[in-house]
Formats: sequence, structure tokens, C-alpha cells
Amino acid sequence: MGQLFYGNASESIEIPDRLLAHLKVLAATKLRRSESFTLTWKHVHGSASGRSTIWLQPAIPLRFVFDSAEPEKLDANLLTEMAKSATSSAGLVVDLAEYAPVAAAAPAAGPASLDVAAAPSGAGELATAA
Repeated sequence: MGQLFYGNASESIEIPDRLLAHLKVLAATKLRRSESFTLTWKHVHGSASGRSTIWLQPAIPLRFVFDSAEPEKLDANLLTEMAKSATSSAGLVVDLAEYAPVAAAAPAAGPASLDVAAAPSGAGELATAA
């Protein structure tokens, strides 16, 4: 599990490395263009019930810490879907449990739980930015 440090908080948000790698590319691309967005996730088992949302914008520092020393392979289709979702009024909604590492299990088929809405024509740029 990777960690996302938001703002000046000393506590991190635990996010699976695969999802965190995609989120890093998405955030860097959107924030470089001064495009703010929200990120929402349901709390995983073992923590308080409910969900959390954070506002991502260029003035708020982000730090991405990965559990693995090896970079994750990025999926251009997943990045495009995440960009579409981030541009929607609901923002990017992810299911952390879907990306949680599972020992001896087959890889997940894809981001079935992303909340995807219509995106501007520039969303495809993320696939080439990966």
C-alpha cells in the first residue's frame, strides 16, 4: 500500500500502489494545467465507516510514497477513464478495495467502480502523458 500525503498533514491516506501511480500522473497533468478536482473514496474495512473527499488544487502540496521500489505499469485506458471522472461534477470516485493487493489472485479486470461522466476533448492527452 502506498501513501498519499495531502497538504501539511502528518497522517497519510493509504492507497494501493497501482492506483496511486495512476493518481499521481492524473494529478500532475491536471494540476499543471491549473485544473482542480475532487477525489472521493469509501473507507476500507478496519477504519471508520463512510467516505472521504479531498480537494486537489495546485496550492495544496501532495506527496506520493510507494511501497514498491519498482514503478507501476500504467494503463492508458484507466488514465483516460480517471480523467473523464475527475472532470465530472462528482469528481474522481475510486474504490480502494478494488485495487488492494491480494496474494495469489488474478489481476483485477479494470476500474469498474469509477464514476465516469462526459469529459472535455483533452482527456485523451493523459494516455500519451503516461
